[in-house]
Amino acid sequence: MNDSIKKEHVFQHPIDKVWDAISIEKEISSWFIKADFKAEKGYYYTFNSEGEHCTQINGVIVEADPYTLIYTWIVEGTKAETTVKWTLEEVEEGTKLYLEHSGISEYEGDTAVDMFNSFNNGWNNCINKLTEYLKAVYAG
Repeated sequence: MNDSIKKEHVFQHPIDKVWDAISIEKEISSWFIKADFKAEKGYYYTFNSEGEHCTQINGVIVEADPYTLIYTWIVEGTKAETTVKWTLEEVEEGTKLYLEHSGISEYEGDTAVDMFNSFNNGWNNCINKLTEYLKAVYAG
């Protein structure tokens, strides 16, 4: 089983706008998940999803340097600790996002496969929502 999910996407927006969208609590809460979040190393964050099959996610910020954000990802009710890494790079078209969610093999047995599939679909949805958010907020 693959242990990491990797995504790349180019946004036609300045790097600071994309950084703000992934690192500021108010912005994260408006397009992704309701968050108690500060992009500060050592901060313990919480994501509270709403919906029938949603579970709280907790973790700690490992790194929050300009354009690199790394945090642990622990789904409530599990013991597996995975890692999410966002890296932004300025490119001619705007900003290139590299997203990696690693450590998924920390889940036991078939749960790892199920979580991999769930996270993979979730991150695709996340990038779509981020794209829509940036277009709506920073149009023109």
